[in-house]
Amino acid sequence: AWRLRGYCDFGVMCRLGSCHINMSTGQNLRKTADECKSDASKDDDNNTETEASQPKVQLAIGHQNDIKNVISRDTMVKLRKSTYPFVCKRHFEVAKEKQKQKQKEDARVKEMNEEAPKAVDADREHLTATEAKSVGDATTPALPLKERKLIDFRNKVYIAPLTTVGNLPFRRIMKQFGADITCGEMALADQLLQGKASEWALVKRHPSEDVFGVQIAAGHADQYTRIAEVLTNEEGFEIDFVDMNLGCPIDLVCEKGAGASLMLREKKLRGSVEGLTKVLNCPVTIKMRTGWDEKKNFAHNLVPNIQKWGIEGIGAFMIHGRSRLQRYSRLADWDYIAQVASSQSSDYPKIPVIGNGDIFSYNDYEETILKRVGEGGDTDNMLLPTAMLGRGALIKPWLPTEIKERRHWDISATERLDMLKDFVRYGLEHYGSDQQGVNNTRRFLLEWLSFLHRYVPVGMLEVLPQQMNHRPPQNMCGRNDLETLMLSKNCADWIKISEMLLGPVPEDFQFVPKHKANSY
Repeated sequence: AWRLRGYCDFGVMCRLGSCHINMSTGQNLRKTADECKSDASKDDDNNTETEASQPKVQLAIGHQNDIKNVISRDTMVKLRKSTYPFVCKRHFEVAKEKQKQKQKEDARVKEMNEEAPKAVDADREHLTATEAKSVGDATTPALPLKERKLIDFRNKVYIAPLTTVGNLPFRRIMKQFGADITCGEMALADQLLQGKASEWALVKRHPSEDVFGVQIAAGHADQYTRIAEVLTNEEGFEIDFVDMNLGCPIDLVCEKGAGASLMLREKKLRGSVEGLTKVLNCPVTIKMRTGWDEKKNFAHNLVPNIQKWGIEGIGAFMIHGRSRLQRYSRLADWDYIAQVASSQSSDYPKIPVIGNGDIFSYNDYEETILKRVGEGGDTDNMLLPTAMLGRGALIKPWLPTEIKERRHWDISATERLDMLKDFVRYGLEHYGSDQQGVNNTRRFLLEWLSFLHRYVPVGMLEVLPQQMNHRPPQNMCGRNDLETLMLSKNCADWIKISEMLLGPVPEDFQFVPKHKANSY
């Protein structure tokens, strides 16, 4: 923050305070605009200055935060106090209104003269029409129409939403290695509507993310619609597409009717898609799995059903080649993904399909995706030549470069350490350089290292390329000490790497990965 913006908000609490604090007076210094520009153009190795050359206090620039999609304090307060002026009403509120209107109708019918049945029938039809109109007005926000943006996903490298590890500093790393499209972590609609700051932090966007999406998980149509209202009404929000999560296998999410369980409820799903597309001025993508159980896949039926609804604004279907019960075990079924891509009817506008699962090298991309795109001249095949990366990007962040350059990159341990240095720098910029910011950066670094250690250097492989489901041997030694340390499966060794970048940890410090993957 000091190097980029000329001022550190954390002052004496900053772990790097010696760079910007006058040790004799305790004053938190500021740089002028000219000094910030000159420092930003220097290399990191030349940024270390002696105390005598510390900047003088002159006309200072303020704190410049370039992060986008930061929700306003006023909106947060309204969400927390349930005073936000939503147009869309909750489903239980609509049900109560229906019940009240029905009671009024019954009471009015009883008061009518039984000798005039025609008048009663006419009044009943009038009341029913009025009820339907009022309920429709309550669930469909009357917001001004806007021109919908379009996104071309073809021939792009798309980093899938990754819970916990797909944070903003990580996405900046992926942009450095050539990713074209990024998406924020899965955000729960009920938490967003309660004004949880930790959940709204998941929609933040860095300026380097030129095509950016937000993924939302909800179990009710009104929750999706209300979130769309907030995203549309909030000034300064820049979102290129909104992704509906129909693939999360976590029990806590599915028990709320969200994630993969929403695939089972087409009525709720249709209301959700309609609510989002009517409010948003950006495309809506739908990410789903093959089904609930791999023995009874039904995505090939669900996709054409959604197509037949005729809802404008759906940008793409994204199919993860595993069922909900599979989670991440066994290989992704790309033959079934191709079947889903060819399942749409020619009687309605077709929607592109993007496949996802087990892309770990440029060979995988060419053999699993490019080979199936328009296979055999099939005009019904809507599969796009898009490389959607999940765990492959966590284990090999340089995978976008490999795909675009069609090569196996034997990246050195030193280059990987430099990558981690960039991540730590981005983390301290984003989370802060005080103790809490250092703790958060260390935590996300360790979560990422729990995936990074699975990578086996190209120069050590007998057969190329490495496969996602291949488990490296125990106690594998690298070509140097640093590479051996990065190959370790021991959490204590991951902590050592974090200490190289963020300083020592407390004596009682322990780390257990949040995501204990049962498969490779």
